[in-house]
Amino acid sequence: MVSLKFPNNEVREFPENITALEVAKALSPRLAKEALCASINGKLIDLSQKISESGEFRLYTFEDDEGKDVFRHSSAHLMAQAVKRLFPKTKLAIGPAIKDGFYYDFEPIESFSPEDLEKIEAEMEKIVKEDLPIERFVLSREEAIKFFEEKGEIYKVELVKDIPEGVEISFYRQGEFVDLCTGPHVPSTGYLKAFKLLSIAGAYWRGNEKNKMLQRIYGVSFPKKSQLTDYLNFLEEAKKRDHRKIGQDLDLFSLQEEGPGFPFFHPKGMVIRNELENFWREKHRLAGYQEIKTPIILNRELWERSGHWAHYKENMYFTKIDDQDYAIKPMNCPGSILVYKSKLHSYREFPIRLAELGLVHRHELSGVLHGLMRVRCFTQDDAHIFMLPEQVKDEIIGVINLIDEFYRLFGFEYHVELSTRPENSMGSDELWELATNSLKEALEERGLPYKINEGDGAFYGPKIDFHLKDCLGRTWQCGTIQLDFQMPEKFDLTYIGEDGQKHRPVMIHRVVFGSIERFIGILIEHYAGAFPVWLSPVQVRIITVAERHRDYAQEIYQKLFNQGVRVEVDDRNETIGYKIREGQMQKIPYLLIVGDKEIEQGLVAVRKRGVGDLGQKPFGEFMEELLAEIREKR
Repeated sequence: MVSLKFPNNEVREFPENITALEVAKALSPRLAKEALCASINGKLIDLSQKISESGEFRLYTFEDDEGKDVFRHSSAHLMAQAVKRLFPKTKLAIGPAIKDGFYYDFEPIESFSPEDLEKIEAEMEKIVKEDLPIERFVLSREEAIKFFEEKGEIYKVELVKDIPEGVEISFYRQGEFVDLCTGPHVPSTGYLKAFKLLSIAGAYWRGNEKNKMLQRIYGVSFPKKSQLTDYLNFLEEAKKRDHRKIGQDLDLFSLQEEGPGFPFFHPKGMVIRNELENFWREKHRLAGYQEIKTPIILNRELWERSGHWAHYKENMYFTKIDDQDYAIKPMNCPGSILVYKSKLHSYREFPIRLAELGLVHRHELSGVLHGLMRVRCFTQDDAHIFMLPEQVKDEIIGVINLIDEFYRLFGFEYHVELSTRPENSMGSDELWELATNSLKEALEERGLPYKINEGDGAFYGPKIDFHLKDCLGRTWQCGTIQLDFQMPEKFDLTYIGEDGQKHRPVMIHRVVFGSIERFIGILIEHYAGAFPVWLSPVQVRIITVAERHRDYAQEIYQKLFNQGVRVEVDDRNETIGYKIREGQMQKIPYLLIVGDKEIEQGLVAVRKRGVGDLGQKPFGEFMEELLAEIREKR
């Protein structure tokens, strides 16, 4: 017998070598139907695997991340089988599950076309109806290499050769199709009922631009057709909100061939950017921050001392000045540290909060560049806080509160993740443990639930990441708090303590927006370009009915302009309907129509974006309400 402990702490006895699926059936017929994989003592297993050891047992459905990954990884195998049936000479590379879907990389004889996706989908549906069992088996290294060499699968041969000695080499078979895979997978192809192939893209083998370019097919899959329909509707809505299209339509920014990954902000885009920066500056002033500005280009020796040269060099740009090596900064922290070191500090000054809207440059491969979301130069709303060890928790909580205030203004919900020590880190185990525990204590005292992200911290310290949820339910990582005991050591940062001796400060790196460019991209999609009045590039447009109404329109314009309102006059010789439609297309919050009646009684006819015709109002009343809406950032 084996003794299995379930997540609710219930313990039950089962016959030895019972399968995970049989356990599920013993628990609940519905659970057995929905289960996709299981785990025993933390190790994921197939539902068909026999259980010969006692321990903690859990079943996973599509509601769990583990279940989704297994379902979508199985979907990738389903697609690969269909491709091999239709295009037998295609070579297989890799096919993992990814967030919201899956992909598989292929080397076809002739490039896949959009029409081929329809054929592949149809073949996938046939394989699902065949309900082929998905079975695991193991081969030795020599057998595995021979198996793939005979099939001409050169990429699989390379993968097998890279598997470390002593590691089990497992395969999965479904009908005639066999793939190298660690698994687990769903029990049969019949589980994979709803899927859609979305797109074809280029992808270098193993992500290395020196390797051959393969073709990558992306897809999504769900257990139910209704879930697939909902997701495809979501994709359509997301397409309408694409910040690149809206940014072009509203003339906010552009991306030019002369500077790939280096966005150009147009006048209207600069309005949004400046409003965000002005808000940022005022909130930081009230929170006790002092603003600084540091150079973009600094000497190589600084980056060696900071650790960036050893740990971040591949992401940096370089230049030479007077025959010496310099780097264009990828991060602001070393510059902020030099400002701190420019004079002696006393313990009485702490905490010292230095904030910077710093332009940084990072090398990104051309294939991952994406509008404002993934760029090569961006402005980080950085701050570096230098403090006494006993101030750490209070400062972290203070930053959390500030970030919370920002996100709530824009209507974002968010969740928090704590990222721990990565493999390429620097510093002692003791300092890492101290830093990680400090972040945990602050989160727990603040009452914020958080998820642990093992091994995803910065190379110099653990971090708290804030993931925003937009109106479509998508998440974006923006705000970060990083606790750093390493940089103060590297740069020999000191302060004079109460005892008159030199001591080492603790340092926090943090951002709220993250990247201002990326945050603007998120806002464009979140609001679909219909920004709140305080952020809108044009807040009011005055529309004349006829030429004789121009003077009154100009009078209103001047009064609004004098109050700092961003206002325009549309007095073109076009129909009222045309001018109103154009104002709506440009997502202007308020359109004021002025004609004979409005002039006679000092009125404006108000149309509000998203609401429609509000009727006539005295101009003074409208202006008072507008200024309050802007001032209060509603």
